[in-house]
Amino acid sequence: MWKFIVKRIVAMVPVLLGVTLVIYLIMSMAPGDPAKVILGEQATPEQIEELREQMGLNDPVLVQYVRYIWGLLHGDMQTSYNSGLPCQIEIFARFPNTLRLTVTAITLSVVLALPIGVWAAVKQNTIFDGVSMFIALIGLSMPVFWLGLLLILFFSLRLGWFPSSGADSWKSLVLPGVTLGFQHMASVARVTRSSMLEVIRADYIRTARAKGVAESKVITKHALKNALIPTVTVIGLQFGGMLGGSVMTESVFAWPGIGRLMVQSINKRDIPMVLGCVIMFSVSSSVVNLLVDVLYGFIDPRIKSQYK
Repeated sequence: MWKFIVKRIVAMVPVLLGVTLVIYLIMSMAPGDPAKVILGEQATPEQIEELREQMGLNDPVLVQYVRYIWGLLHGDMQTSYNSGLPCQIEIFARFPNTLRLTVTAITLSVVLALPIGVWAAVKQNTIFDGVSMFIALIGLSMPVFWLGLLLILFFSLRLGWFPSSGADSWKSLVLPGVTLGFQHMASVARVTRSSMLEVIRADYIRTARAKGVAESKVITKHALKNALIPTVTVIGLQFGGMLGGSVMTESVFAWPGIGRLMVQSINKRDIPMVLGCVIMFSVSSSVVNLLVDVLYGFIDPRIKSQYK
């Protein structure tokens, strides 16, 4: 098991290098001058050129990238062009907000999706099955920003139950959590239903029923446990995706997380901050995928024997 974990951690290194290199090249080709952004519109060409020289922006792009990676290996994400603070300070200050939003959304998704998916499979071709899968289809089809705006219009502006932006209290977490979790809930429900339909037709399920095992125990103990592998895979991918893909939700609700910080940094061509956010997203997704792989071994002991 430990050898497997170490191998996965080592495999994260080239992934992070590749991601940061691509982002660095894209940001270097984007229009605009970071030195001009820092000094403002009133800066003279001489001042801009002097600052570019000080920051090393006149060096080749690959030289700048190698310099950035060397600093990163020493724990230095460089300084934000916009705020003048070390990037890691702002990123680590906002990451708990993104994590809180993601955990809320994934918890809502799993708590609602698992029972719906299991019950829809057990009651296949009934009204409940049709209605639940229709709602899941709506969840998969509706854009996140559109759902967020609808929730703000109804629950914030019309009813006044929840705030439309910020992170002042638990109420501020409700609307963005529902927005982010609804689409993923639909996906988990559909995968759970499909996996359960495949399992409940298996021979060992018919054998358990023939032995007189209670139907509730057949579903929860035998069928659900063996149907969890695809569901856990989807949940893990979605959790990692939420950590890096909550940009739209955070922007709609002005949630002070890393996603919104990255959008603001892209608009201001704050390359160090963008790279820092991307690295945090990549590491978070890789760690979540590693935890999902380890979790497989506890769900199915046969998989644990492959971790060598």
